[in-house]
Amino acid sequence: MPPALPNPLPRPEGELEQLERAWRRPTGWRALTVVNNTSIGLLYIGTALLFFLLAGVLALLMRAQLAVPDSDLIGHELYNQLFTMHGTVMMFLFAVPAVEAVAVLLLPNMLGARDLPFPRLSAYAYWAYAIGGLVFFCSIFVGLAPDGGWFMYPPLTSARYSPALNADLWLLGIGFIEISAIAGAIELAVGILRTRAPGMTLERMPVFAWVMLVFCGMVIIAFPAVIVATALLELERAFDMPFFIAERGGNALLWQHLFWFFGHPEVYIIFLPAAGMVSMIIPAMTGVPLVGYRLVVLAVVSTGFLSFGLWVHHMFATGIPRLSLSFASAASMAVSVPTAIQIFAWIATIAAAARLRPLKAPMLFILGFFFVFVIGGLTGVMVAVIPFDLQAHDTYFVVAHLHYVLFGGMVFPLFAAFYYWMPFVSTRALSERLGRWAFWLMFVGFNVAFFPMHFTGLAGMPRRVYTYAESQGLGPLNLVSTVGAYLIAAGVLVFLVDLARNFRPGDRNAGNVWRAGTMEWLPNGSYGLRSVPAVTSREPLWDQPGLARDVAAGRHFLPNAPGGLRSTLVTRALDARPDYVLALPGPGWSPLLAALGTAGFFLLLTFKLLPLAAAFGVLAVASLWRWLWDADTGPDLPPVDIGGGLRIPMMCSGSASHSSWATVLLVIVCASMFGSLLFSYLFLWTAGPQAWPKSGGLPSPVWPLLSACLLAGAAALAAGAAHRLKQGRQSFLRWSLPLAMVLLAASAGVELNAHWQTGLRPQASAYAAAVYAVAGLQAAFAALAAMMGLFTVARSMAGRLSATRRAAFDTTMMMWQYTVAQGLAGLALVHVFPRLAG
Repeated sequence: MPPALPNPLPRPEGELEQLERAWRRPTGWRALTVVNNTSIGLLYIGTALLFFLLAGVLALLMRAQLAVPDSDLIGHELYNQLFTMHGTVMMFLFAVPAVEAVAVLLLPNMLGARDLPFPRLSAYAYWAYAIGGLVFFCSIFVGLAPDGGWFMYPPLTSARYSPALNADLWLLGIGFIEISAIAGAIELAVGILRTRAPGMTLERMPVFAWVMLVFCGMVIIAFPAVIVATALLELERAFDMPFFIAERGGNALLWQHLFWFFGHPEVYIIFLPAAGMVSMIIPAMTGVPLVGYRLVVLAVVSTGFLSFGLWVHHMFATGIPRLSLSFASAASMAVSVPTAIQIFAWIATIAAAARLRPLKAPMLFILGFFFVFVIGGLTGVMVAVIPFDLQAHDTYFVVAHLHYVLFGGMVFPLFAAFYYWMPFVSTRALSERLGRWAFWLMFVGFNVAFFPMHFTGLAGMPRRVYTYAESQGLGPLNLVSTVGAYLIAAGVLVFLVDLARNFRPGDRNAGNVWRAGTMEWLPNGSYGLRSVPAVTSREPLWDQPGLARDVAAGRHFLPNAPGGLRSTLVTRALDARPDYVLALPGPGWSPLLAALGTAGFFLLLTFKLLPLAAAFGVLAVASLWRWLWDADTGPDLPPVDIGGGLRIPMMCSGSASHSSWATVLLVIVCASMFGSLLFSYLFLWTAGPQAWPKSGGLPSPVWPLLSACLLAGAAALAAGAAHRLKQGRQSFLRWSLPLAMVLLAASAGVELNAHWQTGLRPQASAYAAAVYAVAGLQAAFAALAAMMGLFTVARSMAGRLSATRRAAFDTTMMMWQYTVAQGLAGLALVHVFPRLAG
């Protein structure tokens, strides 16, 4: 149960003005510094929608080329760039950012928070995505767009067969954009776990919050694999380290394993948030709570778990062992069970309504989603059957299946969400009449475009070909598909006209026009909710009469801005009892500059402009330093009266703080990266064990022992600094951390030097490349730990560190401990494993 509510008396004058002053959005050029979740969310959605339109234009060009046989409208080189960019933009620049954008926009209000816990991280993630994505897309106008497919399989994309910069642009650009997605996932996960309204236990969380929590976990675990894959391929292209070159012990299948370990969970990373939107919209449109709430949550968690066993689903035709195929085939069929649970729960909710309301535009898009997605699911079961997949593999049947699952499972629910939640961000709802036109054009157009592809695929038409012979008899079906594609475009155009006519953003919105029961429909302003409500059910607006009125009057928790600061409540993860008040940062240039520096660094590396890339890297580091320097520096404010007789601290340190939770998630990301590299090392060993040296070919055991001792010394010095800081003594910290940095760097240097002295060179073989990759990753983490250590020492010397205000130190220590643990694990992998295996 939530704490007792404050006495519902009128609030003191001036509190609302204080809130508005603290949360005022910047104007003019300073509008670029905005960090409010509603503003960032709208920018995110607008940018994702732009990429959807751009990718759609590329699709229309491809369909124009394929409308008739033997067409010469578009040459094969440009066509390769078109289908690569279409897939890349849709998967990386539209689908995942779009669902993250909706979450950034809605979740704080849905959870009863004023904002997400790291507003500047949200701004950084957005600007990094927008700048990097737009520059990446513009590569198509100068002939530098990647042309190896959105999956970028080597050896086609290795330097031998793709010597131009096109592939490098994909590798560095997409790897960087994935970092932005991970940053957003960490932000959302901490927000869901720690900033829920008092009383909103896990049992009372909206389904969309559950879905986004699973989404964040999947992103944190899966996305590092593709970052490692892109790094390995770029190392091969730039430095001739043969991870994927068969002649020197590499294996091209390693890329497929790493890519699809990310790629197949991503299908569900895209689908689950869309399903969560459906689970929110149907109860509002029918007027009854979601049937089978617990089963739906269990199905969501199960889907997230099972999706990691499906990556071999894409590799049935690669010649891998039959036992592995059997497990992947079984998992591919099993994942349909939790999806079916959700679909039947939605149908049951519609059936439970006392009377059917008139079909509105959001419900039309959801019914279209039912039809299209179920067909995609059924064809998915078909391609999970190995003999059938071997026949349909790399044909247009797979193109049809993919679009029925992704377009049907994500785009239709997303457009339902646009029509449903537009009154939340606009003073006017979208038009029902235009919404119906948009739906029917898109629904009919989609099925006209993609259903015939099942037949062209079964007739043998391969994917990714820019033309086909008239003698194949595929012209009529391809012409029908092209007509359907242009019908989809007409439907999207109608939606854009509707958006231009009716979207009017502002601090006041159209209100709860659907009479929904969840808290995003509470009255809000630039500060979010006037007061943080106490929750007693899953549909507070249905079950707590007068809640909207009392929240707007400031009669719930934290009705003011303590100390004139932006703030929100941090609650416990399980029972959502108030823990402390979190002061939030306001607008600033540092997130934008850091994103600009990071994007510039990665993109300029592509063009080998090293001095300029280094300058942008310095800009990124300096901006991050400035951004973090302002954190956790305010005065030690006394406990805050938040109402209901509760006085709670204005700060928190140690493992209970939100920053520690975020660091734990970051450590999981780092561990997933190391795990992907560990898998790569072992996979290359299983593919060619004869290339791995026996004990005689390894460095002397003295070197790894010395490296391990240096790591242990660094850990001991850091532990001593933590102990002294707890006692309020910082002099030891100021010399011990720099010494520990030296030990970390020395440990990495000893390991690299040991291999170099044996005559091993990273270009010699896949084994050598894998060894240097492990050592190089450890050196990179040692450098990161050193920078964090320098930051902590600087804060100590500036008087910005204490036994209570120690978030920077605690974060540094967590990363330090992880770096030491990773270093020891890497030494065991490289030095102990070959001796045992040999």
